[in-house]
Amino acid sequence: MEDVRMQPGQAPIHPVPATPLQSSREVRLRSRPDAEALPTPENFSLEAVALPPPGPGEVQVQNLFMSVDPYMRGRMQDRPSYVPPFQIGQALDGGAVGRVVQSHFAGLAVGDTVLSMLGWREAFNAPGTSLHAVDAQALPPEAYLGVAGLPGLTAYVGLIDVLKIRAGETLFVSAASGAVGAVVCQVAKRKGATVIGSAGGTAKGDFLREIGVDHVIDYKQTPDVTAALGEASPEGIDAYFDNVGGAHLEAALTHAKPFARLALCGMIASYNGQENGTRNLSEAIRKRLRLEGFIVSDHFARMPAFVREMTAWVQAGQIRWKQTVDEGIARAPHAFLKLFTGENFGKMLVKLA
Repeated sequence: MEDVRMQPGQAPIHPVPATPLQSSREVRLRSRPDAEALPTPENFSLEAVALPPPGPGEVQVQNLFMSVDPYMRGRMQDRPSYVPPFQIGQALDGGAVGRVVQSHFAGLAVGDTVLSMLGWREAFNAPGTSLHAVDAQALPPEAYLGVAGLPGLTAYVGLIDVLKIRAGETLFVSAASGAVGAVVCQVAKRKGATVIGSAGGTAKGDFLREIGVDHVIDYKQTPDVTAALGEASPEGIDAYFDNVGGAHLEAALTHAKPFARLALCGMIASYNGQENGTRNLSEAIRKRLRLEGFIVSDHFARMPAFVREMTAWVQAGQIRWKQTVDEGIARAPHAFLKLFTGENFGKMLVKLA
């Protein structure tokens, strides 16, 4: 794990005292952003709320870290999707890891570390059955929001179940230094693949080389991704893990071998109204390609096996990751916006406790 701190901060986390809380702060959606533009800080509000004692079967949790993720952009629009939209005037939600400070649930004790989907707030009460305990001795708590959490599971499922990557194949990964992409690259190398990764900037490119990526495309230095991918893979690619869409997807379609597989995980290039740019989609017909979109929530049954394997890899020093940490609930909207400007390096987190 490597930390990129964007705000002055403390070093290691100290245990949260087992003291019941009486108040919390939360980030709410004040207004819906323009569908064709990047959200602004004015679309959010920070509100203080009272926190009563937990009821029967409930626990009180103080969040340690919360996650911000690109998919949250779609939830800010009032339109049908695979998850309900955020509601104006209500707290946002998303992945968080916290520590139990009061418990009226037999399955969780004070001091336990738990995962929830109640991020964007400092503390909360919830039924104990809605929380998932994790081993904070095996991995740092924040790892369960990244490499051993949903981003890691997304990479694992997309690479192994969707792409079915095989030794000797050539894989192209967009946003390769991100929370999902970096795991894809490293697991693919463990499976014996040649990996081509795209990222923006010298530092991100250097990191990709450090984790074993065979060919790095810096799209900021070489905007013509199609040409760069052709130079890196003169014989074509067998598989593509798409986190970006747009010009990266076009490049993959251009250089895909016949019968290549493309896993469509995210298309951040179009999340704020930009043109998606798949002008050569007809290549999928000519080359008999398989394009498969997937959503990690359809694969939660894979989580136990994934966490076991990923924990072993991390403890053995075989998987590395980067994370950018902003501090304080008030910074959460700014941390979210960094996902779309490239200011984050790896997993974007907000430290709360």
